Amino acid sequence: MQIPHRPLGTTGVQVSALGLGGYHIAMASSEREGIRIVHAAIDAGVTFMDNAWEYHDGRSETIMGKAIADRRDRIFLMTKVCTHGRDKREAMRQLEQSLRRLKTDYLDLWQIHECVYYNDPDRHFMRGGVVEALGEAKSQGKVRFIGFTGHKDPRIHLEMLAHDYPFDTCQLPLNCFDRSFEDRSFERQVLPELLRRRIAPIGMKSLGGEGRQVKQKVITAQEGLRYAMSLPVATTVSGIDSMKVLRQNLKVAVGFKPMSERQMNVLRRRVQGQAADGRFELYKTSAKMEGPVGRKQHGFPDEEELSA
Repeated sequence: MQIPHRPLGTTGVQVSALGLGGYHIAMASSEREGIRIVHAAIDAGVTFMDNAWEYHDGRSETIMGKAIADRRDRIFLMTKVCTHGRDKREAMRQLEQSLRRLKTDYLDLWQIHECVYYNDPDRHFMRGGVVEALGEAKSQGKVRFIGFTGHKDPRIHLEMLAHDYPFDTCQLPLNCFDRSFEDRSFERQVLPELLRRRIAPIGMKSLGGEGRQVKQKVITAQEGLRYAMSLPVATTVSGIDSMKVLRQNLKVAVGFKPMSERQMNVLRRRVQGQAADGRFELYKTSAKMEGPVGRKQHGFPDEEELSA
């Protein structure tokens, strides 16, 4: 049995239904262990690799670059540009850094990272902004496909989409708690719009980014991942920082059997009481998961300043 592959929107490319998150690779016990996790994931059939220029100050890209150096042709490589409102020149500088760290001369997918502030769409689409960099990099052959990501508010995603720019992909948080948090539900509000526009949805935060709902025994990790992978997405990116977590996820992904609509509804109803107020989706209700680079560019204090 294998991990199923799915079409990445209208790109003509197929990717594994389970993706490997780049952030957590640098949280492994050592660089060597991070590389081992990447190798084991690829050997098990995971092709979609997630990353971002700013993850752990570039360490995530560096580790992944070492891991994929001899198997670049076996994977679909994505990383994110982290201008957070800065201009095209900064975006292209970051692209060159990402390519060097990842030891490659092109990216399969380059996405705008963390569209989580309400003025982000205006900043990204401003004259000389990051959206222009996406187009330029694609025309230069340095990236094959382009997209954007975010986790805060469906309205920000919808405003990005309202510009009618030809994005190939969009990354968004999708899990069994999201559906019941109706005012902030990406499954209800954004996913149907992506499918209508034929933009490939890339799911993330199947366990809320922290897994607190698993630690508190509200759901099992297998239930959470299986629900997210059962949605109509191209792939579900999962943070994996140990071989134990990789094996746990592979048990769900290899020979994947999607939940029926009835099974999904049963799970939604079961967690509805804990889901309706967003307690397990703090990336929506607080600044907890907003990165330091974005906070700085938008003038917000960092965690050290807040605790001083």
